[in-house]
Amino acid sequence: MSKSWLRPTSLFLSGLLGAGGVALAAAATHTGATQLLGNASTMCLAHAPILLGIYVGWERIKTAAPAAILLGVGTVLFTGDLISRHFTGSGAFPMAAPIGGVGMILGWLALAAAAFFKTARL
Repeated sequence: MSKSWLRPTSLFLSGLLGAGGVALAAAATHTGATQLLGNASTMCLAHAPILLGIYVGWERIKTAAPAAILLGVGTVLFTGDLISRHFTGSGAFPMAAPIGGVGMILGWLALAAAAFFKTARL
C-alpha cells in the first residue's frame, strides 16, 4: 500500500479536527449542550495537535502511518457518534463510539511503540 497520501491526510485531519473542536466548543458553550458536544470538542482539540506532530515528524516516526490512521479515524468515529447523538438522538451506528475510542487508544500505543524503532538521522 502506498503511503504517499497518508502524510498530507494527517495534516488535513489535524486542521479539520482543530477547526471542528473550536466550533464544537462554541456550540457547547452557547447551547449549554456541554456533555456530548463538549466531549466531542475535547477529543478533537486533543487529537488535532498530535496529528500535526505526526505530520511534522513523519520521516522520524517509524509508526507514523498506523498511528495517524488509528488516531484520525478513531477520533472521527468517536466524535461523529457524539455529534450524531446530540443532533439526532441516536448514534452514527452501533458501537461507533467504542470502536473510535479503541482506535484512539491503539493510535496512541502505535505512537508509543515508535520509541523502540531506530530512526535514520536527518
